[in-house]
Amino acid sequence: MKKKFPQIRSLLFVPGDSERKYRKALESGADALILDLEDAVAHTQKAKARAEVSAWIHAASGDGPLLIVRINALDSGLAVEDLAAIVRPGLDAILLPKSNGAGDIGRVGYYLEALETRIGWSEANIGILAVATETPTAMFAFGSYVPSHPRLLGLTWGAEDLSAAIGAFSNKAEDGAWTFPYQLARAQCLFASAAADVVAIDTLYSNFRDVSGLARDCTISRRDGFTGRIAIHPDQVPVINDCYSPSQDEIAHARRIVRAFEEQPDAGALSIDGHMYDIPHLKAAKRILLDAGHTQMP
Repeated sequence: MKKKFPQIRSLLFVPGDSERKYRKALESGADALILDLEDAVAHTQKAKARAEVSAWIHAASGDGPLLIVRINALDSGLAVEDLAAIVRPGLDAILLPKSNGAGDIGRVGYYLEALETRIGWSEANIGILAVATETPTAMFAFGSYVPSHPRLLGLTWGAEDLSAAIGAFSNKAEDGAWTFPYQLARAQCLFASAAADVVAIDTLYSNFRDVSGLARDCTISRRDGFTGRIAIHPDQVPVINDCYSPSQDEIAHARRIVRAFEEQPDAGALSIDGHMYDIPHLKAAKRILLDAGHTQMP
């Protein structure tokens, strides 16, 4: 059976070798923590970080944020060591960087199956979230995620590794907007997530002091279809949680749409306050209510 993320808005990065930052992150209100073994950890600290992260997972209470570990890339020679150290009760998912497509998801799934069997699990418990845009090869592989692997929970995207790989001097225009190659990467990630029926997580907003800019960007992101966002600082978490949560007005309006269609079950389109609504609007309304936790109509 395919795993599903619960409603997840904020995913906060935590360096895998910093106990202090981990403790602070636990109090941030983030829906998930990404315990990082990759870019945030120097090569000389990789073994220490594995041990730290393994201990954090072991000690997790189970009622806190989801615990996701970003392992090192498959071509780094470190990924299997990472997985062997961290696959244990308390781990919710793996964040796979530099994914080149569904083949990489299957490979990690194979490793997870073996390691889960080793600790006595008879079924898949650990999901996979993939960073789907960090290599040039990845940009041609979005279609491979459909149909999705049973462990695939979501797709996210990033621009920095892709910029370095293609030799770009910058990925931003003078006004701060993404240049076209990265607009394309963002859009492809969004479309691939929808096609694979997994969550779409937007990339980080690097200026963690620019709270108003983050809020504006998250509003656009949610408008376009992303359901959550990566955070790089605890101060970003409240803004992200607020932006990706339906407002009371949105919830009330969604209820009206759903109720109107329930009252007219044979209608393909109907009018509410002079505006026409059809089946795509109904689907969007149901998604808002699901995101808000309103799985049943009052």
